[in-house]
Amino acid sequence: MTALVLAAAGALLLAAGPLMIAQGIRGRLTVTHELTTQRIAFPPRGLPAPLTRYADASVRTGTQARAYSDLIAQHVAQATGGRTYSQIAQECMTNGRDDERLKQLRQTAFMGETLRGALLGAYQAWQVSALVIGLGGIVVLVGAAFLALAAHLS
Repeated sequence: MTALVLAAAGALLLAAGPLMIAQGIRGRLTVTHELTTQRIAFPPRGLPAPLTRYADASVRTGTQARAYSDLIAQHVAQATGGRTYSQIAQECMTNGRDDERLKQLRQTAFMGETLRGALLGAYQAWQVSALVIGLGGIVVLVGAAFLALAAHLS
């Protein structure tokens, strides 16, 4: 009875593992496709030291999306003096409802943080897809071990 249960579990895991791997790969391909269609590219020069390896590169991976979001964060911080959208919005509501410069700054912060969020979402999807691929591999190994154990017990 134990061998039968192990064999059934092993077969199930051997079927599930490749499906997980395929889904993870599909997730990666989707992220790459979506990023590629956006035609985002790093500038050829003037990047901060940690990002110089991306000079003139197109953003096609989650890792590159994360790096580009860091670039946006630096630009937004420079434009806003380090203030966040919520801080600028609060200042706008309290002091400067008619201040056009403050309104433009709020818009800049909003757009920058929105773009950053979208790119970080791509990075997160990239990381999750890697996790799914890895777990799929582990599931295959566990399934094979269960089948081997079931064969040994029979």
